[in-house]
Amino acid sequence: MAALPSSLSGRVVTDPDVKATYAVDESLGAAAPADYEVVRARDLADVVEVMRFAQQTGTPVVPQGARSGLAGGGVAMQGAVVLNVEALDTVHDVDPLEGVAVAGPGVINADLKQAAAQAGLFYPPDPASSAFCTIGGNVATNAGGLCCVKYGVTADYIRGLQVVLPGGEVIRTGRRTAKGVAGLDLTGLFVGSEGTLGVVTEVTAKLVPAPDPALTVLATFDDLERASAAIIALRQERHRPSLLELMDAATITAVQAVADYGFPQGCAAALIVQSDRPGHTAEDVQRYAAVLESAGAAEVAVADDAQEADALLAGRRALNPALEAKGHRFIEDVCVPIGRLTELIRAGQDIAAKREVEITMSGHGGDGNLHPCFFFDPAVEGSRERAEEAFGDLVSVALELGGTITGEHGVGSLKSRWLAQELGPAELARQRAVKALFDPAGIMNPGRVYWSS
Repeated sequence: MAALPSSLSGRVVTDPDVKATYAVDESLGAAAPADYEVVRARDLADVVEVMRFAQQTGTPVVPQGARSGLAGGGVAMQGAVVLNVEALDTVHDVDPLEGVAVAGPGVINADLKQAAAQAGLFYPPDPASSAFCTIGGNVATNAGGLCCVKYGVTADYIRGLQVVLPGGEVIRTGRRTAKGVAGLDLTGLFVGSEGTLGVVTEVTAKLVPAPDPALTVLATFDDLERASAAIIALRQERHRPSLLELMDAATITAVQAVADYGFPQGCAAALIVQSDRPGHTAEDVQRYAAVLESAGAAEVAVADDAQEADALLAGRRALNPALEAKGHRFIEDVCVPIGRLTELIRAGQDIAAKREVEITMSGHGGDGNLHPCFFFDPAVEGSRERAEEAFGDLVSVALELGGTITGEHGVGSLKSRWLAQELGPAELARQRAVKALFDPAGIMNPGRVYWSS
């Protein structure tokens, strides 16, 4: 690849070991190529310089933040510049009157929440990786999280963006105002674009009034159908829960193997439900408990205070460590209509038996967005391949059920082969044409999302 401009010399990572850490994200099989560069931008001018160089030389650009992605969208590619923007990490403004915050893409999600809280406000998008994922990465994948059932996803809270396009042009999309319908929604176009159109360098986010500390209900079920009926009933509540998580039998077994979190033996499913409605949390969780009991819950526990609420969440918080303790795995992300969750989970169980692959099916039940986990043994020939084939089977089922290949992790490189199956050839061609309008030379994260083979 062409030599980077000398003006970027202080931004280029030269230490091989440090450089290697910027070559990969958290996706399965991520590996550094032989030839690539890493630029750690410190300001807008650095991003502009890289994008100008890339356009002039035809060099691919891989935009990158905290490298916590699971779909392979932030992995270095041969001959590319990895443009890391996590150092653009300043919360520039929190405006309580307008209910907005202006932040750099490198701001950690939890830090933006804290800045909002200091003004008595709340930034709702709440990925499980909130403690280390960045707002720029959240924008890139339209991240969701634990509280989407009430609050929605990242796109619902992004009013405007500053973006650097290939060639170095800086544009602004959207607005700061509460309302605005002038022109097309280019902000919405960039949210979820996974670095294929440009590089986000500033985010204007909507904030809402702060909720109350949440209270929790934990319910266990002897069969999936009753758990699914409970989810549907809770979704139809006038005051919808702020959190509605589902754990299937395989997930519960994995969690109980780490420690006894009180789940009964033979439990087919568990639901964790919360309310954070100001002034009504205790009232809400009692009502949710009644709904769960009416749907056929075997056991229901209701928190009376914050300490009990945390205790009832302990099993859910133990999920990731429990799955990690089981061995090598990859975590995926599919979403189906809420009424078809049981079918998806049953299909996952059938696929696990057919492919001889252990699969856990848990996630955001209130959204129909599960994160199936596929286990494999790298020491056993064909084990990983069977796990990947099992995921392909589950993707097909999700699409047949009217769902999508990704609810919040993004398409990246790992799911791009299935995008045409979901969109169809005509829609895929239209989306590629839109990408070409912003990126005519095709240098922005090529090969990600819009797979061409």
